[in-house]
Amino acid sequence: MFENLTPRTGLPSLNGLRAFEAMGRTGSATRAAQELHVTHSAISRQVKALEAALGVRLFEGPRHQLRLTERGRTLLAGLTEGFDVLAAAVGRVRERRELRLAVHPSLAVKWLVPRLADLEARHPEIVLQVTELETRALRQRGADLALRHIDGAMRDTPGLEVLVENRIGLVCAPALQEALPTAARLTTRTREIAWAEWSDLSGHALPGGRNRVLPHQHVVLDAALAGLGAAVLPWMIVADDVAAGRLVAPFGFIQSDGALALIRNGGEPDLAERTLIRWLKDQARATHA
Repeated sequence: MFENLTPRTGLPSLNGLRAFEAMGRTGSATRAAQELHVTHSAISRQVKALEAALGVRLFEGPRHQLRLTERGRTLLAGLTEGFDVLAAAVGRVRERRELRLAVHPSLAVKWLVPRLADLEARHPEIVLQVTELETRALRQRGADLALRHIDGAMRDTPGLEVLVENRIGLVCAPALQEALPTAARLTTRTREIAWAEWSDLSGHALPGGRNRVLPHQHVVLDAALAGLGAAVLPWMIVADDVAAGRLVAPFGFIQSDGALALIRNGGEPDLAERTLIRWLKDQARATHA
């Protein structure tokens, strides 16, 4: 009975329209694929199918320097506005989605929590519950996602997605910089190899002071801020303090074999999860830059 309600000249594939809108707006099939969590080739196929269905060219130019045609620009303007209207309409009636994110305490305290106001402002439809991830755990029962630093051996974990590569560096309070050769070495019980790893990668000798072992990286960071010694820590959790001048990194930061990564519990992520993943990626890349 509903066939008569659908005109013969209906809309083309919604997937094709979404793929084109994302590619046109971001200027890249690669960035569109990242945004929509599909492959580069899937975006290209959808856009080509849309062009065939419409009988017009939407992009022109060399393969790696595509630009919108006049008709492509016209279609993009209408689609972007249309998808924004649809998103706003759905958002007004959708129940808020609660997500559980398991995070290592230091990463939560020093990186995630200071950025959560931005998540709430941009995505009020998401209610994020942050729980503590055990030190060696990759997942937590009941959590939708886990966020943690991983080492190279963990990269093949199913459901793992790297947000940014890891960089480590020696940091200390500015007042301690002159006394660095004899400074205490601050470290955690779970990462006592951090100093040896940094020395091997950087080629610099270790400070000659005593070893001070503390329970968590954020405690080590607070101790470094207080001038109690130097620490080797990931860039992601010291970035704000270095930018503010509360810490200095005399030797800069060096790439390790680790990364900041998300691990999903399985299955395809729903809209709320995809939104959170995209936001975490954006925040990680902004910090890493």
